[in-house]
Amino acid sequence: MSEVISDLKRKTVSGDLTERDVKKVKTGEPNEAREPRVPQKSIQEADVGITEYVYNGPSKKIRGVLKQRYTDFLVNEIGLDGKVIHLEDLGFDIPKKDKAEEEKRKKKEQHDKEESERIEKESFHIGDEEKSQLIELLGEQDTEKLIQLVGSHDTMETSKALTDKEERTKVHKLIRKAFDNRLETATTDDNRLRIGVNNYRKSGNRHSNNSSSSPALVHNLGPRKGFLRFSMYKENKETMEVANILAKILRVPVKCIKYAGTKDRRGVTVQRASMENVPIERANSLNRILRGCQIGAFEYSDIPVNLAALEGNEFIITIRDAELIDPAANLEETVKPILESLKEIGFVNYYGLQRFGTFSVSTHQVGKEILNGHWKDAGELILSEQEVVVPSSRDARKIWKQTKDAKLALKRMPRKCSAEFSLLSRLDRSEKESDGEYSEGAYFNAIMGIPRNLRIMYAHSYQSYVWNVVTSHRIHLFGLRVVPGDLVLVENVIEDNNGTEDVKREKVTGVRVLTEEDVSSGKYTIDDIVLPTPGFDVVYPENEKLKNAYVDVMKKDGLDPFQMSRRVREFSLPGSYRKIISQTGNLEYFIRRYDSYTDELLRTDLGMLELRKQAKVDGKADDPIEQILPGNPEGSKTALIIKMQLPSSTYATMALRELLAN
Repeated sequence: MSEVISDLKRKTVSGDLTERDVKKVKTGEPNEAREPRVPQKSIQEADVGITEYVYNGPSKKIRGVLKQRYTDFLVNEIGLDGKVIHLEDLGFDIPKKDKAEEEKRKKKEQHDKEESERIEKESFHIGDEEKSQLIELLGEQDTEKLIQLVGSHDTMETSKALTDKEERTKVHKLIRKAFDNRLETATTDDNRLRIGVNNYRKSGNRHSNNSSSSPALVHNLGPRKGFLRFSMYKENKETMEVANILAKILRVPVKCIKYAGTKDRRGVTVQRASMENVPIERANSLNRILRGCQIGAFEYSDIPVNLAALEGNEFIITIRDAELIDPAANLEETVKPILESLKEIGFVNYYGLQRFGTFSVSTHQVGKEILNGHWKDAGELILSEQEVVVPSSRDARKIWKQTKDAKLALKRMPRKCSAEFSLLSRLDRSEKESDGEYSEGAYFNAIMGIPRNLRIMYAHSYQSYVWNVVTSHRIHLFGLRVVPGDLVLVENVIEDNNGTEDVKREKVTGVRVLTEEDVSSGKYTIDDIVLPTPGFDVVYPENEKLKNAYVDVMKKDGLDPFQMSRRVREFSLPGSYRKIISQTGNLEYFIRRYDSYTDELLRTDLGMLELRKQAKVDGKADDPIEQILPGNPEGSKTALIIKMQLPSSTYATMALRELLAN
């Protein structure tokens, strides 16, 4: 095996590494036994302290499918003014140019389109395991056609008919997993699969803007200012991913793209964002080359959009294949009391599973090692082989495990795996110790090379884990009762006249420990109660059972809630407070019948915008356009659609778990 690894190292330096070489690392020499693979599942709720519920009435829960299509999960930010942010426009129209300019524009547009497709193709690599499974199910020729679809506008139909429903379902899921949701599949009438790029916004392309070099753009934004704010519409992409795309196209640092909050990848979302030092003429031209996202509703501002500068989010969520655990019950009669509970009381305000990543290794496990100063253990967890992981990173993880050669693994690690790529890049530039291993110092330097927002996320994730566990313990002990020793937030006004006649009043949020008298007064309810995440600048509840819960859960991890300062400043955590119960606002629900998972039950903001434009052309601008579609009353399947508003930093999935069975 050592000879194989040496040969691979040589080929990596020369750039001659091939797929066959990678397989040698994965399998070893023919006579060498492979190490048994320990299967790992994805993170479960109980793994991160999520165990309790608010609703405990007689109604049983329902089963259903969340996010079967990303268009089943719509999220719109709510601004600080309380208004829901929608995609109102796609920027400003540009006057037509003469034929020469138009030809020049088309050539540039084609070049940009080809460049976008090239970037998409280069950033994608299918894992060998998924490729083998696809070849087994579809054949080698169709699998190669599938791979070629990435980054193109083409579609294909499988040559093989899949008459077995379970086999079709398996292929649907495998393609989604292997291609990281880049491709969307549908079943034809003759049970073949029609497959194309997951690009719901195609109809919006014809409204793209012309070249940003046009001096003729007419807008009403006034004089240029330091920041250009805009509404960001995205489909099946992470907020940070869109920010990186915009920064790359504009050739500005990604830190110049600011936003108020991050949104789920699998969904359709609208949020406010801002660009620094980008003129409207340049930004107005971007939609023609953006894929899976669009921007509009521009305005100049002296300040950027800042994190947490939002009131909350509005969700419209479709639960498909809704069915009852009790077959004798009625769907509406079952869901009504649970949704009434959500509306009137709320739900346990857990940090949702998204907080802990989407891999088999939770981010809080990495955070635990970082807070303990175990830099090597943290790095190894990030680079470890996992059952649930970005498929295109699996080869790199196998190579790392078997060779501990950073250069070799880096060759196969996709750049979109930012933490892993950064780690390997730093380790590649580090010297190994005499025992052939990297030192703790090398791992520390490598972790500090991870983008700051990601490396801090690991520590914050551990705080969230502890908060979840303690909150579950509190709900288990006391339910929704207010008890002495509970904490509530209070605002104090500090006055300072600085020796002058002008008095400065500043509101400072503090915390108050409730006494027996406070509890008896009835002034406070469960809605007021908060618990802290562990930190050096928080007050812990004075109820001994809750205080000890912090000590007990952290002691198992080698940590102390009263010792949260660290030599590395950014891992010295002050802590914060979070309400243990969250409220829902404007909750409504709709039951719809439909036939196929491809049946659209919701209109996206982009779809609504297209219909409004067409209605204006048709002279029907005043006709109402419904976002929630009627479905097919005679359909064979049932969907439950829930529309609700939630405060910022709360998780819709944690509200839905009150309703959905695991």
